[in-house]
Amino acid sequence: MSEAEFSADAAAWARAHSETHLPHVAVADDTGGAEIVGMAWLALTPRVATTNSLDRWSGDLQSCYVLPEHRGNGVGGALVQAVLATARERGAEHVTVHASPRSVELYVRHGFRSSGRLLWADVAVTER
Repeated sequence: MSEAEFSADAAAWARAHSETHLPHVAVADDTGGAEIVGMAWLALTPRVATTNSLDRWSGDLQSCYVLPEHRGNGVGGALVQAVLATARERGAEHVTVHASPRSVELYVRHGFRSSGRLLWADVAVTER
């Protein structure tokens, strides 16, 4: 798949999922023109209703990426804060993130913490 084909397909995917996957971008204009230098997505999932609330949501921070030449300047942190602010505005009860080992410290600095209660199963692997 060419870059142009991927771009068109990814844009169509984003439009089709605009209710549940909210993009955030970081823009730099230090070169005389605006350039996107980072992105992050908030994926929202409805949760089962409880006696306390019929409208419950979970968030997942996905695909947080900053161009290498813009890392270390607060761009990633600003994206994380923007995603968390959107999650609060949308009423999410919590936000999870599947972090690379290199990015764990970034997320911890911005309020994420480990939980002994959050478990996951890799369903893409062969059944055991």
